[in-house]
Amino acid sequence: MKLLEGKVALITGGARGIGRALALRFAAEGASVAISDIRYDDTMQTTESDIQALGVKAKGYASNAASLDDSEKLADDVLKDFGRIDILVNNAGITRDNLLLRMTEQDWDAVMAVNLKSVFNLTKAVQKIMIKQRVGSIINMSSVVGVNGNAGQSNYSASKAGMIGFTKSIAQELGSRNIRCNAIAPGFIETEMTHKLSDEVRQQWVSTIPLRRSGKPDDVADVAVFLASELSAYVTGQVISVCGGMSM
Repeated sequence: MKLLEGKVALITGGARGIGRALALRFAAEGASVAISDIRYDDTMQTTESDIQALGVKAKGYASNAASLDDSEKLADDVLKDFGRIDILVNNAGITRDNLLLRMTEQDWDAVMAVNLKSVFNLTKAVQKIMIKQRVGSIINMSSVVGVNGNAGQSNYSASKAGMIGFTKSIAQELGSRNIRCNAIAPGFIETEMTHKLSDEVRQQWVSTIPLRRSGKPDDVADVAVFLASELSAYVTGQVISVCGGMSM
């Protein structure tokens, strides 16, 4: 039997990057998968089709994770279409990097809304479903910079650090209902976001990693499958770094 057979997963920011890798890996392990992003575009349609090609039910939804109303509607729509929600992955995120001296209030607020408020929104919306089921796994996609900080990313670092505190609190709130909440803290992972960096900057990053290579989205997906499955039935409130040793 596959590790996620019969489970339904909802992944925000699931059309591309780490979210797409998680969606495909969950599907390969037997889960039906709902993905959301700010818009339903060609990228989402392709990911949706690729998931369906693995023989499971899949559907993409246009939803603004920074909006509580949108998040509640998304949870209701997924419940109606799939019948349950066993796994929530709060993966939606953006960057607006700059030194604090040059960072605008808009850059700060945008990152907080998409990266941190979205976690409140989706968890609040989905917890009612999981409480009724008396089972669930919530996975929050933090970052190694939420653990260590990083110059030029005070907004992003703060949002990801806030996610860790939220994770530990929700693990305590929902543990008695058999609902687990954990966080993953990826390091330098090869995605569209990192491909925008110059080769020089990327090489500088890699040189600081003990394993001397950048990570792949599948490296994160491996850990996410563990946290989503019964292999981690006694794991909650934890932060697992997937960073090649950047955070020790």
